[in-house]
Amino acid sequence: PPPPPPAAAAASPAAMARLCPPPTATYASRAEHEAALAAAGALPRGFRVGTAPLTFTAAETGGEASMRLTLVVLDAPTTSAAAMFTSNRVAGAPVVAGRRRMAAGAPLQAVMVNNKVANVGAPGALEACEDLCAAAAEELGLDGGADAVLPSSTGVIGWRLPSEAMAAALPRAAAALQDASALPAAASIMTTDRFPKLRSYASAAHGWRVVGVAKGAGMIEPNMATMLAFVLTDADAGRDVMDGALRDAVATSFNCASVDSDQSTSDTAVLLSSRRVPAGGAEGLRELREAVAAVAQGLAHDVVRNGEGTQHVMRVEVVGAPSRALAVGAGKAVANSPLFKCAVAGNDPNVGRAVAAVGSYLGREDAAGEVDMGRCTVSIGGEVVYRNGCFELDEAKEGRLHAHMRAAQQFPPEVPEGERDYPPHQRCVDVKVDLGCGGAAGESAVVFGSCLTAEYVAINADYRS
Repeated sequence: PPPPPPAAAAASPAAMARLCPPPTATYASRAEHEAALAAAGALPRGFRVGTAPLTFTAAETGGEASMRLTLVVLDAPTTSAAAMFTSNRVAGAPVVAGRRRMAAGAPLQAVMVNNKVANVGAPGALEACEDLCAAAAEELGLDGGADAVLPSSTGVIGWRLPSEAMAAALPRAAAALQDASALPAAASIMTTDRFPKLRSYASAAHGWRVVGVAKGAGMIEPNMATMLAFVLTDADAGRDVMDGALRDAVATSFNCASVDSDQSTSDTAVLLSSRRVPAGGAEGLRELREAVAAVAQGLAHDVVRNGEGTQHVMRVEVVGAPSRALAVGAGKAVANSPLFKCAVAGNDPNVGRAVAAVGSYLGREDAAGEVDMGRCTVSIGGEVVYRNGCFELDEAKEGRLHAHMRAAQQFPPEVPEGERDYPPHQRCVDVKVDLGCGGAAGESAVVFGSCLTAEYVAINADYRS
């Protein structure tokens, strides 16, 4: 089993307030949302991004398919890098290659990402991955060769990588490299995503930037990473600082997010620095850790909000837990309950399903022995629904709970899935669970999850076709 989450603190409200786009933003259209991303997407110094589309014939089906190739290139090699990968035992070839590169500690100068094909378990998968890294290094003129390129893939598991078509697209991706915006990368790495995901943070005191992009919409419950996320900064920080910042950020963001409780074979989170701007001493490094955490939390929220078929995002806060691991587990029990997810999708305040999910989880955990459900309190939308072992419900409260869920709905039901291509708001169905242990010293966690809709089933029934 994976180790328990580390005792990492979430980004402070002050850091979240500096996030761009802000966590309270609303949008009336896709164009308005993309304009906000464009305004937030200025690349840190020392980075360039280029993308190229391509088509290929899938060997497994004989049909034509589309793919996008994305390059993130540093002006100079860097050892200021950190990465975390999936704990799924069926790991993709890029994950294997990435682990080797990070263990070796050699300088990195590029990240190469493709969508559509995850490059997992196919014949010759690792060889194809390394050959493409070598081809990218040659195209970009990297002295470090293939080892200077960190690969990442997402898409259909089991398909072979279309190496020849991808190699042919490399010159076009290299020719498209520009140092202005990360938004092309955010758009290029998407698969079934509804919209690009990009968040940034600019240090007013020290002048450095942190910019992150991510993809993911289904097969989302990571462990030790996320779907795919790439966070870039020009702050001058060493590898140890970067590694600690990424681990803390992942613990309170991507590892606390779930769309469907399925962990991918390709999960990867990367943090890179070009080291072009002085960090600002100890104070600046503390701010950098907060900035990385804020960007990661914003991206994790975006991933859940753009989940396949998602109409509601649930924010499940668990307090008063005997351990942080138990707090995360109880939160995910609510966020992953199929019955409660369906109830939320229908704006039905069937709160017994949420309480039952907590009780079921605690009944399976030996560490939950000290938790007494008679001391637990569960609230939804600020309304207490369960306290001292009893439900507290009435007709008026049911109406308020329904209104709370409906206010968190993203689109009216009549809007087709294909037109739900931007986040109109960032409101959530707020669930709070107080396990009643430890008083003010009790551990806590916040987990984000999505509802379960008919659209989710339809998308995954036809995913490959």
